[in-house]
Amino acid sequence: MTKPVTIQDIKVILTQPGKSRLAIVKVYTSEAGLYGVGCATFTQRIFAVEAAIERHLKPFLLGRDVDRIQEIWNMSMAHGYWRNGPVLNNAISGVDQALWDIKGKRAGMPVYDLLGGKSREAANVYVHADGRSKEEVADNARAYMEQGYRFIRVQLGGYGGKDSPMVKPKGAPAGAYFDPRDYARRTLEMIAHVRDQVGERVELLHDIHERLAPIQAVQFAKDVERFKLFFLEDALAPEDIGWFRILRGQSATPLAMGELFNNPLEWQLLIQERLIDFIRMHISQMGGITPARDVAIFANMYGIRTAWHGPSDTSPVGHAANLHLDLWHPNFGVQEWYRPSELDYEVFPGLPVVEDGYLYPNDMPGLGIDIDEDLATKFPCQEFVERWTQTRLPDGSPARP
Repeated sequence: MTKPVTIQDIKVILTQPGKSRLAIVKVYTSEAGLYGVGCATFTQRIFAVEAAIERHLKPFLLGRDVDRIQEIWNMSMAHGYWRNGPVLNNAISGVDQALWDIKGKRAGMPVYDLLGGKSREAANVYVHADGRSKEEVADNARAYMEQGYRFIRVQLGGYGGKDSPMVKPKGAPAGAYFDPRDYARRTLEMIAHVRDQVGERVELLHDIHERLAPIQAVQFAKDVERFKLFFLEDALAPEDIGWFRILRGQSATPLAMGELFNNPLEWQLLIQERLIDFIRMHISQMGGITPARDVAIFANMYGIRTAWHGPSDTSPVGHAANLHLDLWHPNFGVQEWYRPSELDYEVFPGLPVVEDGYLYPNDMPGLGIDIDEDLATKFPCQEFVERWTQTRLPDGSPARP
């Protein structure tokens, strides 16, 4: 009987070559030179994830057979007893993705081939066109179109329209203020302007980012229906998913949801009742490739497409994992893309590239991506307190970001 290849060491690499703090997990094996990389990036709680891996997962996993990915995922999830939280999910994801990377390298196959093979050669991506005015958003959207992008998310003044004029009470504390009703009015004006300027052939998307009260989100989805968005993202918070039945009954605007989800009960209902059109979890937030594979298969049974979360706080390794899922499953919709810097491509050799609005793999075994540790260490994670998540309404009361 062949001696199994086992986990010999697990290393967490924290780096910040851009604005987001990233956590990369490197799993070393008993086979000389064989290792895998995975994404464990929960950028707002990056050091908690590091501790979860180093102090809890690593001692639990050393010596285990790298081929038993499903068993390792199940046991890692149950070993802490309490489960389905973002810190543990990200920690497990880093190991899970690294094990898929290792299995692909051992097989001499890309991960998409291990999953069942390609359904497409490349993945359509969407990019973000932001601006301080509707004119600036339209200009930025046109610039992306000239680069070959056919799917563009349009935002005015960032999430919630942070540039909206508002009157704050005396002594109002610091924070990222926004006015939900003004945001809704100005955003509808912006989308109307952009659609008029760019025409019908480009697909427009918008992210509410859960910043409206549920009944306001219902009204917004009805008002924006005439612009035929490709999808409206995060119209409701995870705590308000019961409102999706009402929202679905009031509007034909396609809906995308899931980037904040941690627990299977959050996405199961929405898929089973066909209350959304696109499922878009953060792959490391939900626990890695293993659960994402299962969700993609489950969603396909109900005609729900995928649009995995892909901002700058998904690491390049996480983007590579997204792409392998995109290429494999038949119910792929579109992939969010953050347009990596030249430095990102240096720190993460093998990072996928975009051509004419399509994201292409490199066909290397495993995930096809690596990390230059020497270069990554030159960009250590900064310690700071997030400001954009300290969100407030005009009167100063706290609100969800």
